Amino acid sequence: MGQKVHPIGFRLGITKGWEANWFNGTDFKDNLLEDIKIREYIRKRYPKTGISRIFIERTIKTLELVIYSSRPGMIIGEKGKEVESLRNELKKLTGKEIQIYVEEVKSPQLDAHIVAQEIARQLEARASFRKVMKKAISDAMKAGAKGIKVSCAGRLGGVEMARKEEYKEGRIPLSTIRADIDYAFVPSFTIYGVIGVKVWIFKGEKYGKVDIFEDISTGERRRQDRRPGRRRRGFRRKKR
Repeated sequence: MGQKVHPIGFRLGITKGWEANWFNGTDFKDNLLEDIKIREYIRKRYPKTGISRIFIERTIKTLELVIYSSRPGMIIGEKGKEVESLRNELKKLTGKEIQIYVEEVKSPQLDAHIVAQEIARQLEARASFRKVMKKAISDAMKAGAKGIKVSCAGRLGGVEMARKEEYKEGRIPLSTIRADIDYAFVPSFTIYGVIGVKVWIFKGEKYGKVDIFEDISTGERRRQDRRPGRRRRGFRRKKR
């Protein structure tokens, strides 16, 4: 069985959420195309800010955008001037009122999209693809990842015949739904062709209402049991 299922789409509604919160049965196609245009416009306008994800929430008259970036200061600008100009440009593009919020990605080494962007950027600068991929893997494991897999496909090193190179370290349980796996695909436009960069990062496990996993940001073990009337795992009930 080939593992062709998108890791994030496979977990939607279970351990992952949607990147757009809205519903409109009549104008679904127009709203979807508008979301794609907004995301492409922001990514092209800020190519070096390490944008991870752009969440979009719609109301009847307004659009709320939450931009997650490893360099939020470049998007905000001095005294918020850059955000204000971006808001005005998006208002002309969509014809709607725009609210923009910028959040910082505290661990960019554990964000699959930022890691894939950095690999693609270095490949465009003619860096050695093996060194770039292995450095991304080592940085992610040092930051606290449980496992990472990096794949590059195309004319690697400028050779005539395209091929695929893949490196991985740690565990990447793609078939386990409770596994918190971040995935991203970013194309790298080199002078000898397009190279596709894919990154999978396994951060831990989510058990639904019972969260028993290691907090990657602090490196500490945390355990929460939110189910009423249930005893915690590892503790025996006292005999009467």
